[in-house]
Amino acid sequence: MTHPDRILPGVALMLGFCIIAPLIDVASKLAAQQVPVGTVTLGRYLAQGVLMAPFVLAMGLPWRLSGRALWLSLGRAAVSVLSTYCFIAAVQVMPIADALAIAFVEPFIILFIGRFVMGEEVGPRRLSASVVGFIGALFVIQPSFTKFGAVAFFPLGTAFGFALYILLTRALSRHVHPVAMQLHTAVLGALICLPMLAVGSAFGSQEVRLAAPEGIFWVYCACVGLASTISHMSMSYALKYAPSATLAPLHYFEMITATLFGFLFFGDFPNALTWVGVGIITASGLYLIHRERVNAAARRAPAAATASAAAEAPAR
Repeated sequence: MTHPDRILPGVALMLGFCIIAPLIDVASKLAAQQVPVGTVTLGRYLAQGVLMAPFVLAMGLPWRLSGRALWLSLGRAAVSVLSTYCFIAAVQVMPIADALAIAFVEPFIILFIGRFVMGEEVGPRRLSASVVGFIGALFVIQPSFTKFGAVAFFPLGTAFGFALYILLTRALSRHVHPVAMQLHTAVLGALICLPMLAVGSAFGSQEVRLAAPEGIFWVYCACVGLASTISHMSMSYALKYAPSATLAPLHYFEMITATLFGFLFFGDFPNALTWVGVGIITASGLYLIHRERVNAAARRAPAAATASAAAEAPAR
């Protein structure tokens, strides 16, 4: 059981994530105005690697990975690159809050992967909530597609990539310390980006190519990595202090901070249809979290009853 005194730091760290994470999007949007999306993506991993290496050294954490951990880390880095690229490509032209609202279908994608790929038991209520959540995403996508074209679907790529990222993180956490995990993801993510950018440059791609930033755009690219590192470490340690069921509802606070930063930096504010979609996605997500709690309590009840019966049984 999590000690009550440790829940408050966990909540504070999760709220810190929700405040800092939209700054990744702000820095990405600023950088992508002059720097190719692929280069901004690479910059995120280079900056993250430079920031995390001293911590891994200071903590004496191992650099080497076992065979299974290496493959899991490689997969985690690959889906992280997919998620990052898609979101930067989206916010390059879309309002941050709109792109984030669409990406918030990620919990529903995790549920569908669990049900149809991993064979996990998922009840009709949670599946229905997922369908409703996707309908909410369409409320955001439709006006965005009309205005920005196919780029409105990029946040769905982010949601899919981040859903796989979460699942791989859960599996990898049994083998690798969270701090070392961030460094490995940064190194492998950069190694994945480099050949992709080389190929893109060779074929004359405008967005998947390597191009050195100039002037203030160096700072914007570095801030993408800085905000990513701080926010993801904040979330990792939040989950160490408090249960995920306690923290999950707080994640929707990120929509508020993303809307605020989008308005302050770029003058963007979601329209009425987008707010309807955000409301549907949020309500569906919170219901999904509620059902997870109910199911978790139902699973614990038989075990608690068995333990109680064993304690009350006469000694033999």
